[in-house]
Amino acid sequence: MRGFRREGCAVLQADVVIVGAGAAGLMCAFNAAARGRRVLVLDHANKAGKKILMSGGGRCNFTNLYTEPANFLSANPHFCKSALARYTQWDFIELVARHGVPYHEKKLGQLFCDHKSSDILALLLAECDRYGVDIRLQTPVQDIQRLEPGYRLQTGLGAVACQSLVIATGGLSIPTLGASGFGYQVARQFGHQVLPTRAGLVPFTVTEPGLKAMCNELSGTSVECRVSCNGESFRENLLFTHRGLSGPAMLQISSYWQPGDLLEIDLLPDHDALAWLAEQQAARPNIELKTLLGEVFTRKLAGLLVEQGLASRPLRQYTPGELRALGERLGAWQVQPAGTEGYRTAEVTLGGVDTREVSSKTMESRLAPGLYFIGEVLDVTGHLGGFNFQWAWASGYAAAQYV
Repeated sequence: MRGFRREGCAVLQADVVIVGAGAAGLMCAFNAAARGRRVLVLDHANKAGKKILMSGGGRCNFTNLYTEPANFLSANPHFCKSALARYTQWDFIELVARHGVPYHEKKLGQLFCDHKSSDILALLLAECDRYGVDIRLQTPVQDIQRLEPGYRLQTGLGAVACQSLVIATGGLSIPTLGASGFGYQVARQFGHQVLPTRAGLVPFTVTEPGLKAMCNELSGTSVECRVSCNGESFRENLLFTHRGLSGPAMLQISSYWQPGDLLEIDLLPDHDALAWLAEQQAARPNIELKTLLGEVFTRKLAGLLVEQGLASRPLRQYTPGELRALGERLGAWQVQPAGTEGYRTAEVTLGGVDTREVSSKTMESRLAPGLYFIGEVLDVTGHLGGFNFQWAWASGYAAAQYV
């Protein structure tokens, strides 16, 4: 192993051990190694960066042009500011350009690879190789003990001792890719609070018979909308599925939804629904409601909206009260999900290691010197569209300057 040594015959010595070979862990690894640190990365999976490879539909939405602290959720909203200011989206874009990875802006500042997500993983691995990072896969960590100073780990490689230990194990989302609660266990072992976790950026399920039938019939249909819940609002596409409601709009708002909450969906985000209907009634009194809606939505969606209670008649036949009810149905459709699809399909985990016990500058534990937490294991979650990757880059870079 390059640059590493054994203490006696038993213990492997490294300056920095990083547990987790994902986005944050790899970012931290090569930046720490660039400072001359001997870095060992351990991961129980058989491949590095599995979530990178599946992200963005296989094209990795690796950052967002409009990254700012307001795009992140945390019980401690100021925590992310320092790291995001010191390693910005422009810094990562420069790294991408330096490696010749072609990319494009899809919408709303979201940057995607032109080709494959593996381009970003290859970039990270190339930087790790350049600086001599040792990455060991299929190497679980069984035990961690505090030394004075540093840490000793019992691993698939045997005993490993280090000065700095970085936990970059992510959250609970998508367990089929190897996600586990290991990082939270480590945090609790060393006295940290772990805030309650739940699935975020996740589709909704529905059970109400009428809505479920509608979703089944419209499965695969997408429509732009504005969805609101608990004072937050997002304008994006809604996707009907045979399980319920998905698409970027639903994934975004899921991070603010709690069981029992209603979603308010505006199917006409470019219009005041009631004013638009009144204008259409005045200008085209003889057009059937179903025909009018068919000009705005797909014919199938228009038909099902009518079947769900917007009885179709010529517009001139609607009274002001009926028109107001139609406007509320189109502009403020109230939906109560049964739940979400959970960690199985969630893109992120909400909650995590309480950031009040972690330095926002260095990512070091305030309770256990030499212990660092980066990426999704912390109680910092970005909105959809590359923000979570930018947090991985920024938090990994921040820790790398101090490990």
